[in-house]
Amino acid sequence: MDDSGVSAASFTTHEVFNQPPPLVDYNLFTSDGALQEAVRREDADWALARLAAFGGALGRAETIEWGFQANRNPPVLQSFDRYGQRRDAVEFHPAWHALMALAVAEGVHTGPWAEPRPGAHVARAAQVYLQCQVEAGVQCPITMTYGVVPALRRQGDLAQEWLPRLYSRRYDPRFLPAGEKTGALMGMGMTEKQGGSDLRSNSTRAEPIAGGGPGKAYRLTGHKWFMSAPMCDAFLVLAQAPKGPSCFFLPRWTPDGAVNALRLQRLKDKLGNRSNASSEVEFQGAVAFLVGEEGRGIPGIIEMATYTRLDCAVASAGLMRQALAQAVHHARHRTAFQRHLIDQPLMTGLLADLALESEAAVALALRMARAFDRQDDAAETAFRRLVTPAAKYWVCKRAVAFAGEAMEVVGGNGYVEESLMPRLYREMPVNSIWEGSGNVMCLDVLRALTRTPEAGEALRGELAAARGGDVRLDRFIAALEAALAGRPDEAQARRLAEMLVLALQGALLVRFAPAAIADGFCASRLAGERSGAFGTLPAGIDTHAIVERAAPALA
Repeated sequence: MDDSGVSAASFTTHEVFNQPPPLVDYNLFTSDGALQEAVRREDADWALARLAAFGGALGRAETIEWGFQANRNPPVLQSFDRYGQRRDAVEFHPAWHALMALAVAEGVHTGPWAEPRPGAHVARAAQVYLQCQVEAGVQCPITMTYGVVPALRRQGDLAQEWLPRLYSRRYDPRFLPAGEKTGALMGMGMTEKQGGSDLRSNSTRAEPIAGGGPGKAYRLTGHKWFMSAPMCDAFLVLAQAPKGPSCFFLPRWTPDGAVNALRLQRLKDKLGNRSNASSEVEFQGAVAFLVGEEGRGIPGIIEMATYTRLDCAVASAGLMRQALAQAVHHARHRTAFQRHLIDQPLMTGLLADLALESEAAVALALRMARAFDRQDDAAETAFRRLVTPAAKYWVCKRAVAFAGEAMEVVGGNGYVEESLMPRLYREMPVNSIWEGSGNVMCLDVLRALTRTPEAGEALRGELAAARGGDVRLDRFIAALEAALAGRPDEAQARRLAEMLVLALQGALLVRFAPAAIADGFCASRLAGERSGAFGTLPAGIDTHAIVERAAPALA
């Protein structure tokens, strides 16, 4: 006993208290009321049980740990074998393969194409939203396989051979000719060092081997600055054929069973998305097959990009949801100044603001996915053409600041690598950059408005369904109409895209969300001057109801 009268034996220096329990062993789907309602609303109620099972599998402690393991052990390039022969293979940690197998078994890669039905793209969007919350790196090859199917379907000979492999739900990572495997995945290679988004400046050359033409073999020579997921079984790439930029199908193995002349120069050392391999490659006379007509590669690439841009917005919404779940979970269990953080008004307001952003993002993402389901509806096609680039711009842009604010809620524990928060934070920018940066998206919105007259009408029809539901929304829609009538130029494209998305999000929430959500969104996003920071909601909003709806539930 010391001079204070306290027994040293009774005092411990490392008793851990006032820390939240790990957010594991919970169901990502059944804990998310906004997602469940959106799935029902957008014609995919038949998928509720499947999504609940998927959400439960993703929320297991083991699955969450796979995400950490895949990031602690990033892919490794194996350029040569031990005998000095070119190998050009990528090795992954078993955790990566476990996550990929889970996604493929659920059909996240090609489910709507292999088993078409009403709401199939909505159900898949919900799967993407859930999967990215555990590990977004695996989404890259999954998304690209999803995006290439429509283009591949137009080339009958390639489709007949390859679509059954892509539709398979058996993940097979072996480096073998696709015909010897139980399933296959696709990548893409568009970006070159001199061009970026300017695809017409691509310099990779394609020379016909015997006459050329759709489905015929060419030899590709050139370089790709970014080729995502180089471990895939085949790729769609852009190259300059004799008649101009053209789309080619490039397999890893040639039809005679030889490794194709696709040389992996290095793997990119990226800010985030570290579990996934992105590469710089050279084509040294690689064999590839023309998809469609020579000189018509750009339209084909744009069609693929429409699907992959959908995934960018959906994935960002999912990442936001997980960042919010982590922040709310922490605030519910952490005490400061004799009160739980979640009960302190300034924190409640911040979490409510984040929850509004998250719910608006998922509502728009799944509404957009419904437009992809209705391929034969001209109005829905026009809606998809306009809203996809706008949503990709705004949702992905907001996600970056969102992740930083959510990390700040968790504090120092959210800044260390044992937490999921740094990975979420690093992951956010890639969806804003991939498949076209913000300026590219906003210029695409202008193109859709000027070149597709039906797009504006589809937008007005969607917004009309919410008119009269909230006076603040009505005023905002009127302001958007005035901006559209004013024929905005390029300098105003960002502001226009932002207004378009906010109007659509407001319309969806006014029509379908609880009153507290709709009121909070309209008051903070559509009325008056908005602050650039989260956590500045105007007075009178039911922040407690908003946060309670957003809270994840442990089993």
